[in-house]
Amino acid sequence: METTEVVAFYSASWITGDRGAVRRVIAPDVEVEWNLELPVDDEELVQTLHRIAAFADSISIVSTVCTGDRASLIYDCAAPFGTVRLAEFLTVAGGKLTEIRQVYDVVSLRRFFPGLLDD
Repeated sequence: METTEVVAFYSASWITGDRGAVRRVIAPDVEVEWNLELPVDDEELVQTLHRIAAFADSISIVSTVCTGDRASLIYDCAAPFGTVRLAEFLTVAGGKLTEIRQVYDVVSLRRFFPGLLDD
C-alpha cells in the first residue's frame, strides 16, 4: 500500500472505532510519541484513539498532506462543549506505520473531554 492508502485506512479505522483495523497498519516496532503526560506505546495509543472516537460527537479530517513515506494529518474532534484539534505526523514503510507522533491541544482535551486522560 502507498502512504496515502495507509494513512487513509488508519485514520478511517480509528475514527470509526475499529481497533483491530488500526492495529493491522501499525508496525510491531512502531515508534510512538505524544505530548500527553501518560506513557505511550502502541497499545496505549490505540486505547486513547478509541476513547476519543467514543467520546467525540464527530471527528473530521481538516488536512492531510502526504510526501513520500511521510504524512501529516490534522483533525477536529467535536464534543458537546467544544472542539479539540489533534495533529499527527506519520511515517510509512512496507505498508505499515513505523512512526506516529501526535500533538494534542491538551488544555482543550481536558476541558471538553473530561475523564479522557484519567487513569
